[in-house]
Amino acid sequence: MQQPLSAARVSDLAALTAFVSRHPRLAVLTGAGVSTASGIPDYRDERGDWKRSPPMQHQRFMTSHAARQRYWARALVGFRALSEARPNAAHRALARLEAMGLVEGVITQNVDGLHQSAGSRRVIDLHGRADLVRCMNCNARRMRHVLHDELARCNPRWATTGGSVGPDGDADLERDFSSFEVPSCTRCGDGIWKPDVVFFGDSVPQATVAAAQALLDASEALLVVGSSLMVYSGFRFARAAVRAGKPVACLNLGRTRADDLYALKVEAPADEGLSALVAALSGAVPAAAR
Repeated sequence: MQQPLSAARVSDLAALTAFVSRHPRLAVLTGAGVSTASGIPDYRDERGDWKRSPPMQHQRFMTSHAARQRYWARALVGFRALSEARPNAAHRALARLEAMGLVEGVITQNVDGLHQSAGSRRVIDLHGRADLVRCMNCNARRMRHVLHDELARCNPRWATTGGSVGPDGDADLERDFSSFEVPSCTRCGDGIWKPDVVFFGDSVPQATVAAAQALLDASEALLVVGSSLMVYSGFRFARAAVRAGKPVACLNLGRTRADDLYALKVEAPADEGLSALVAALSGAVPAAAR
């Protein structure tokens, strides 16, 4: 049975409802906290510090065969957390807010595709999609599950290995990875398969940044949900909104990099906060906006 909200939490969510009512064309920037209720762990604690070892660095992945062996062995075990995840109430609430005419679109730092699965129509995947892989030599793309099938055939004893799952679709395994076989691209013969996501140390494509900025420009305000914004690729949009004179609200548990920029900050889980927001607004939005 769900516990009743505290008076302070009710007051905070009422303030968030008022914020959205005043600024009914929102750009929404989401992070890992939106997907935790779907069983995907987040990266950082409430202080903004890493909960586990930092994710793979782009340069290390590209220059070290041993690093790729370790990455793909861990992914073969851990990626099922992403592939089997389903949208939770937070994703569904954002899709509902878009259908109500209150959200212009979502800029997400997540790579799980759950916003689209929940029905959000305008989604900018700032860091790419984890369900695709790309050859870094010839640019060929394939579905990630097809590569994982090949990895499992090449490394049958690894497919049933256990390990705690990480937020980026890997697993915490500490063993000898030197025997793990990593296939090359079948089209060009020697290309490196890499998830079609932005690793740490890599840059978000300029076209993606431009699309996200255009969404922000078309919006009246920015709502940050479930992100510490410790990574610059997301933080830049909070800063850009403030420079443009657009208010920024935040729904997040714990400290964020942009705490001094917010017009409003509400400390609540994303699924709880967004569900309450939809419930409060559903009776107040004019029929034409629905």
